[in-house]
Amino acid sequence: MTVPPTTDTTGRPGTRGWADFFTSGFSGSPVMVIIRGLSPDDAVANAKKAWACGIRLVEVTMESENGLHALEAVVRAAAGQHTVGAGTVTTPQRLEAAIAAGARFGVAPDLATETVRAAEHAGIPFLPGVATPTEAGQALRLGVTTVKAFPASSLGAPWVSALAGPYPDLRVVATGGISAANAGSFMKAGSLGLGVGQSATAGGHLDDTVRAATVRAD
Repeated sequence: MTVPPTTDTTGRPGTRGWADFFTSGFSGSPVMVIIRGLSPDDAVANAKKAWACGIRLVEVTMESENGLHALEAVVRAAAGQHTVGAGTVTTPQRLEAAIAAGARFGVAPDLATETVRAAEHAGIPFLPGVATPTEAGQALRLGVTTVKAFPASSLGAPWVSALAGPYPDLRVVATGGISAANAGSFMKAGSLGLGVGQSATAGGHLDDTVRAATVRAD
């Protein structure tokens, strides 16, 4: 998958291309697999399962040093054929480390202006997290039109559809507590895509989650 340009009309790094990047990333499958807390070998094994399911976006979280090693391993395994991003990118410093490790996009559980601006300056697509209308409005004012709704299972699918009323230009990736049981309801509510972790992928359930999300997406 090729990362679209993320520059504004002046040629400077910007947020313009971020929405297109994530729309493209979710076009093959509406699911992004989140790999958290695994060894590099296990992270690669999980990434390969995701790629085999046709999933284009794989996120390796960076809340620990081991996460950075796992990210580097998955990037090597992708060999330029798949798009690997970094999760839990809560500071500009983590963003810098993620880019150095080969991440092609960043994801955060929160909305931190300084990290959004750092991603804008670096020209790397970034998906910040929101959980309130105030944060959604702030994201739009920062030029971010695709956000992560987190924790989605606590917010609920109706929250996603309700947000479209005052913020019709905002695209939402529902993340946190997503499973085959609720994937369809979040897609029906208007989610652009879904972020799913080990709880939704362990024991061979990834196929079920993808199938549930795809049915509603169609």
